This record gives sequence, structure tokens and C-alpha cells, in this order.
Amino acid sequence: MFTPPLLHDFLRDIENTSHSVEVWDRLVQLGRQLDLPFIDFITVSTSSEGQQRLFVRTSYDARWLNRENQDPENAEWSYFRTHASKHLTPILIGYEFIDDYLHLPQRRVEVLSEAARRGMRAGFSVPLRVNAPPQSGIINFSGDHSRRDMLAIVKAHGWALNVAALLAHQRYMAHFVSEYFDRNQISDKQRELLELIGRGLQDKQIAADLGISVSALRQRMHSLMAKTGCSNRAEIAALAMSAGLVPELQGMRETADTAHIVVQMDGLGVRHLTLPRRGDQSQQNSK
Repeated sequence: MFTPPLLHDFLRDIENTSHSVEVWDRLVQLGRQLDLPFIDFITVSTSSEGQQRLFVRTSYDARWLNRENQDPENAEWSYFRTHASKHLTPILIGYEFIDDYLHLPQRRVEVLSEAARRGMRAGFSVPLRVNAPPQSGIINFSGDHSRRDMLAIVKAHGWALNVAALLAHQRYMAHFVSEYFDRNQISDKQRELLELIGRGLQDKQIAADLGISVSALRQRMHSLMAKTGCSNRAEIAALAMSAGLVPELQGMRETADTAHIVVQMDGLGVRHLTLPRRGDQSQQNSK
């Protein structure tokens, strides 16, 4: 009774979800209902050392933007990520609102122009915060609209989009964390080992708790590292924290001069990008 019907239906639907993909599908459906079918969902976790890990999900083929973002200077193709890390207020985005920004380098203007050509002329960007900084992100709703038409959409539905994005983010991340073990085929024994390492126990104590030899423990640890991509004990402990097995939440550690980005595009799967920091001209790796 106290929320717009559009928002009420959305919240009811995501309350009944049991998987992150269901939350995402409902978010995309909401965007399509308002003729804003291009959805970006970006989260950024920053460690105390300034290292970053990014997750990007899009409802469209973003390979062209991934190529543009191979250049760190173009990675922030508007002020989305900067705004999300510092502010709580939504902003209007896209080529139609370019005059509202401070000066943009010409290369970024060209990226916004290409986005407009692909149907993302204007949009509404909602900043996201989880557990306060250093975790932040955005959800963008974009479409092929003039400035005037986009302002009309925001006037009619901006509050609903803002609340929907904030709560969808919370629901999505709660599911995403709980799905980690199924997603990576982590066995119950490996999960138990992950938790014990995350608690800071040493090999002899862990082996005693599990009733196995230290040699068998190290073989099991090697198998866990191979499956999770961790290269040392500290990374395993950080993973246990980020997966919620131990209380303190930490992001996966990255080398100080790189940022790791996971990009998931509907219908096209996942791309992994490793990008250098600004000013680092070292070779970029992608797969």
C-alpha cells in the first residue's frame, strides 16, 4: 500500500528468489518494463593496500567496451565508479547528459558516443554500498532516450529504480556468496579445510582436528589451491573470509599494480581481464 505497484511487485519477487541469477533476471525485467534494457551491475572491493577486485555483469554484449577499457585511462568512461565510491546520490548518465559532467577527455566522449550509437544514449546510475567502504558499486539502467524523455522516466520512476537497485544488490550478493562452493565445485572436506585455514590454525592443529596426517593435509591443501586459484596460505585465508566462513570480510588480494576484473555478459559468458594501474605501461593480460 505504501510503495508504487511497480516497486512492490519487484520487491515481492526478489524476496522469493533463491539464486543470484533470479535476482539479476528480475532486475533486467524491471529495466525492460521502463524501456531501459541495458543494465550494468559493477561492484568494487578495495583492500587496505589499495588493491582492487571488480565484478561486472551486463545485460548486453559489452565486448566493445571491454576493448576500450584495456586502456586504463579509458576505463572510467564516465564518472560512474568515482561517484559510486564517494556519494550516495543517483546521477543521470550517458551522452545526453555529457554537458552536466566536468570536462571529459575526447577519448571518453567518443566512448559515450559509441554507447549512444548502440542504444545507450541516457540512463540512471544508482551507487551501491555494502559494509561501508571499501566495498562499493553501481547499477545502471540505460536506454535509447533523449534527455527530455530520460528526465520524464526518472521523474515517474526514479525513486522506485533507486530502491530496487539497492535491495537487488543486497539480495544478489547474499546469494552470490552462498553459491561460491557450488559454483567452484568445492567439496565439504575442502570447505572444512578452508574454514580451518581462515581461522588461522597451523598445519599440525588442522591435521589433528581432521584426523589425518600432515602430509595428507598438505596434499588436500594443494588440491584446494588448484581448484580455487589461490597461490598461498594467505590467499586461502582471505577467500575463507570473503566467502563468509570466518567473520572478517576481506577481498581477494591482488598485486599492487593491477586490478582484476570479471565481466559477465548475458548470453556471452564470462571474460577475465587483468589491467594495470594508471601510468603502468606493462603488458596487459586477458583471457
